[in-house]
Amino acid sequence: MSAVNHSVRSMLAGAAGLFSATGLASGIPTASLEEVIVVGQLERLQGAPQSATQGIVGEEQLGLRPIQRTGELLEVVPGLIVTQHSGSGKANQYFLRGFNLDHGTDLATSVDGIPVNMPTHGHGQGYTDINFVIPELVQAIEYRKGTYYAETGNFSAAGAVEMRYRRSLEQPLATLELGENSYRRGVLAIAPEFSPGTLLLGLDYMTHDGPWVLPEDLRKINGLARFTRESESGRFTVTAQAYDGRWHSTDQIPKRAVESGAIDRFGFVNPTDGGESHRYSLSLNGAGALGRGDFSVVAYAVDYRLNLVSDFSYFTDPDNGDQFEQFDDRRVYGGDFAWNRPLQMGSLANKLLLGVQVRSDDIAKVGLYRTQERQRFETVREDAVVQTNYSAYASLNTTWHPAVRTVIGVRAEDFHFDVDSNVAANSGHINDSLASPKFSLILGPWRETEVFFNIGRGFHSNDARGTTTTVDPVDGATPADPVDPLVKALGADIGIRTAIFPDLQLTAAYWGLDLDSELLFVGDAGITEPS
Repeated sequence: MSAVNHSVRSMLAGAAGLFSATGLASGIPTASLEEVIVVGQLERLQGAPQSATQGIVGEEQLGLRPIQRTGELLEVVPGLIVTQHSGSGKANQYFLRGFNLDHGTDLATSVDGIPVNMPTHGHGQGYTDINFVIPELVQAIEYRKGTYYAETGNFSAAGAVEMRYRRSLEQPLATLELGENSYRRGVLAIAPEFSPGTLLLGLDYMTHDGPWVLPEDLRKINGLARFTRESESGRFTVTAQAYDGRWHSTDQIPKRAVESGAIDRFGFVNPTDGGESHRYSLSLNGAGALGRGDFSVVAYAVDYRLNLVSDFSYFTDPDNGDQFEQFDDRRVYGGDFAWNRPLQMGSLANKLLLGVQVRSDDIAKVGLYRTQERQRFETVREDAVVQTNYSAYASLNTTWHPAVRTVIGVRAEDFHFDVDSNVAANSGHINDSLASPKFSLILGPWRETEVFFNIGRGFHSNDARGTTTTVDPVDGATPADPVDPLVKALGADIGIRTAIFPDLQLTAAYWGLDLDSELLFVGDAGITEPS
């Protein structure tokens, strides 16, 4: 693609110069041609993926998709369904590979290397809220389905998605959107040259009431500041992001109340449901040469908070009502270092990848409370948790023949859960570890066709509170069984991608995914249950 662009630009520059010189010689006023960029593909099958269900969606494709809500960004991943309930400020619900992933339990999501999934969250395990993302500044989305990649760890059993922000803009961006139901949105972004690098600044503000009888009153603001310095020796980026949001929600409503005419189908029962959330982060990204290979490094710190007030059953308690609040207040610290290099072994060409990752969630308070009109009157459960995950991974990509390639990988995890609960019997410290082997065989290309065979182990962690729970937090007496800290997943698929048909690329996969258990920490009840 870059070769095509360079060639076209060179020809245009030459034509413009010739036309200008001729004009000067003949006395005709000079003129120049505007730059024309032609985007083409020199290869019909691009890249060297590890499976048929791995790919990258670039800025050209993203630019052609209308985005009405941030969650639609992730729907560029084939087969991924992203829905919403209980207010636009809440994390989406995800469906992939036949699984209801709740709010992200088996879909690992990250932005420029910073994980989004929140373990041991007040509302759901692996909670993935991407409301802080500014869609116009996303340059590419990379996706991987299955358990076959050494680089991906917790929550990636069904798949993993990485969003990458731009580092610069060709020109300033200013957008104003107006719509019905008090929809207002404005986006501003500039990228001035800021010696000795580029500074990208973005601001996104939105309000929306929705079609509801009770106005949603969504108010959210996103800010981004990113400084990038690039040189022949590598690249260094510092990124600061900030998000604040608040909203009302109508929650589920009784069908019988709608059918009787008591409330409108866009109506509500409890006018005080809703929430507010913030997410502030600072990250460092670097890449460059190291020894005989290349390295990439990410370090990050995140400050996060959520208050979510819901009421699903309304009046099973006629005296106090059924409204409850889920609360989460945490700091997240972590890093990821990866190093890859070519490795010649006899006549075989190899690529070696080595990496280490660490993440610590310092959860000052995660709680469930009974409320009336958002005022707490009873604590169901309240915990302070420190959860730390150390990981190391390696993979070897070997080319045995121009049409035969294998990828062998392994990943090792070490988890530490430290829970301090308001019910002393539910406090404790638990450790667990896991090794996950991976294997891929890639055959082709033959006649514009590749075939993939993949098998590997993945996992997701269970909520830390479930690993130390011994009694029901509601009554403090009924015995409860603790859950396994880590849930193994075994995945396999056979895939094909082909460009043998004119003007068509086809990808297909037959896959299977087996989880040891599908337990979810039910934030509405404060306990772990099978789903």
